[in-house]
Formats: sequence, C-alpha cells, structure tokens
Amino acid sequence: MNKKIIIIPIVAIIGIFAVMSLDSSEKDDGVVFHVTLADPQLYENGIYSDSFLISEGEYHFRFVPNGSSPETLSISLNGVELDFSEDFKLENTLHQTGISEYYTWEYLGQKEITVSENQQVIIIINPNGNVMGSVSVDILQN
Repeated sequence: MNKKIIIIPIVAIIGIFAVMSLDSSEKDDGVVFHVTLADPQLYENGIYSDSFLISEGEYHFRFVPNGSSPETLSISLNGVELDFSEDFKLENTLHQTGISEYYTWEYLGQKEITVSENQQVIIIINPNGNVMGSVSVDILQN
C-alpha cells in the first residue's frame, strides 16, 4: 500500500514532465526569420540587414516591442520576385485596471506578405535613428 502511495505521485510527475517537453511553445511556429535588435552594434550605418531563404506562401510579421522601441520601424524585403516595403508605426495603449495602469505596444502597418516563389530575400530594417531601442522582429508562415 505504501509503495502505491509513493509510485503514483512519481508516475504523475514523470507524466507532467513528458507532456511539458512536448509543449507547443518549443515549436518554431513557422518562424522563417527572427532577430532581436537590442544592441547598436547590430546596425551598420544605422541599418540592419540580413538575407535568408523563403518559400512560396503566405507570411506575416510579428513584433515584440516595448516603450523604448523605435517609433517608426521601416522594413523592406527584396528578392527576385518580391518587393515589399512598409513603415511600421509604434502605437501605445494605456490599460487601467482600477489599482494600476500599464501600457502595451503594437506596430501598425501592413503585416501580411505573399511570396510567389522560393527565393533568397534580403531584409533591411531601419529604426530611423533609434538604434538604442529594442525590438524583436519575426516573419512567420501562415
């Protein structure tokens, strides 16, 4: 009887860890590009650029901004059959809960991209002078 009392919680704990190891947050969620711009040394002459392969399909941008993020984040994607450019504007929203207030931030702009064929793409990110503000930029496949 005492062995059952000890074994059942151990089996339950092992089961919980097994399920947690399969957690969907560990999946790449279709991320085809990711950068966290939090260091001025990532920029060359105030511009960040990189290249990556992208497949035909539908994509969208995801941002993780904060209060110090650039007010305007200009992004362009250039490839053989892709020419995308957008000036994303940072918008803050005040939330009041009665006992506290806080802000959330979101970049507004055209976040959807259609890629007509597999290709090498150059991404250029211009923080418009604010290389000290941090922001993460992802491109995810829909």
